Amino acid sequence: MGKRILIIEDDTALAEILADFLKLRGGYDVRTAADGLEGLKLLKKASFDLVITDITMPYVSGIGILTILKRDYPEIPVIAITGYGDEVKSLAEEKKADVVLSKPLDNQRLLNLLEKMLTKGGSDAS
Repeated sequence: MGKRILIIEDDTALAEILADFLKLRGGYDVRTAADGLEGLKLLKKASFDLVITDITMPYVSGIGILTILKRDYPEIPVIAITGYGDEVKSLAEEKKADVVLSKPLDNQRLLNLLEKMLTKGGSDAS
């Protein structure tokens, strides 16, 4: 099985479309969480190679997720996504998101980005 990716996104339709795309086109093992709280529970149960998180969500925001990830799982790269403006993007960058992308996502660009991020730390570069 491929690298494990966790998608934390409260728009369940978007999360499922993205998960299906990454499974089919990238060969990734993808799990989804509908909010930050569910995402944190999954992080405690399983290991992931990368996290994609929405920034604006109920319960635990993407900024909260970023703060916890960078403190407790600093080795996991994080892509933050947002449908909001530059102020939200700046906050995500300030919290050390590895990459911040705006919605709507360009799936092919995201796939290329994932490949680079997931092989960067790998022992055999492609």
